[in-house]
Amino acid sequence: MQFKDYYDILGVEPSAGDAEIKTAYRRLARKYHPDVSKEAGAEEQFKAVNEAYEALRDPQKRAAYDQLRTRGYRPGDEVQPPPGGYGYGQGGAPEGFDFDEVFAGGGAGGGFSDFFESLFRRQGGGGFSQQQARGAHGPADLRARLAVSLEAVYRGDSVRVGLNGKTFEVRVPKGVRPGQVIRLAGQGTRGGNLLLEIEYAAHPQFEVDGRNIIYTLPVAPWEAALGATISVPTLGGKVELKIPASSEAGRKLRLRGRGLPNGSSTAGDQIVELEVQAPAPEGDAQREAYGTLRDAFAGKWRRE
Repeated sequence: MQFKDYYDILGVEPSAGDAEIKTAYRRLARKYHPDVSKEAGAEEQFKAVNEAYEALRDPQKRAAYDQLRTRGYRPGDEVQPPPGGYGYGQGGAPEGFDFDEVFAGGGAGGGFSDFFESLFRRQGGGGFSQQQARGAHGPADLRARLAVSLEAVYRGDSVRVGLNGKTFEVRVPKGVRPGQVIRLAGQGTRGGNLLLEIEYAAHPQFEVDGRNIIYTLPVAPWEAALGATISVPTLGGKVELKIPASSEAGRKLRLRGRGLPNGSSTAGDQIVELEVQAPAPEGDAQREAYGTLRDAFAGKWRRE
């Protein structure tokens, strides 16, 4: 098993804060997303970025990884964590439970490397910890966290989960919330139940605020100033969004009903926040155009 430098993959320092790590992840995930990137090896880069963020976004996982990293390993070095890992999962769980995590195949959190799996999965029992629910020799429930993609939550998809050589088809209830539990009767120990606590996998484009989906849309200065119609991704597919003229960075536009479903109630919205970006000029013609723009707005646009 080869060591991976997750900080290097995201291009941040080990001292980076949560906000800096999130920003780096979103930038790289957009760059290498298979749906948009034409670069060679983009899919593998995208998987590596997702894995790095999954390891560093959670304080317990990050602490476990940092503990291993202090041993001086470099990318490609052979490493074997001791049985039980480096303390991940200790503390912070509800009384009476030990948690591990599983990830649904095919989602943003799936397809992690052997290094990730070895570091963050407990040894034995297929990676699950038991709760002796009905006596030492009777049925025992198994409880785990299941990270599912936002698309699966939006659509109510079925996902595959592997345990002890078995593969289960698990239907994700449409609009399920983090912390809710899916119960698979009889799939625990000695006839107990398998209890899967839902969490949302990190997404390269979207963030979640309650039922609302937050999306940051890069726009060019002329699109913000003059207005434009731009194709915007949503969990249900792309839609056309009209950018009003004279828009400024940070302006929020609302796509009603494009957030997460809420049973029979109204679905949440997608909030689109504008991020004005000036593309780097390529060639004399574009540099000349920027010069013309500079001269036209000289001294008139900067706010004191």
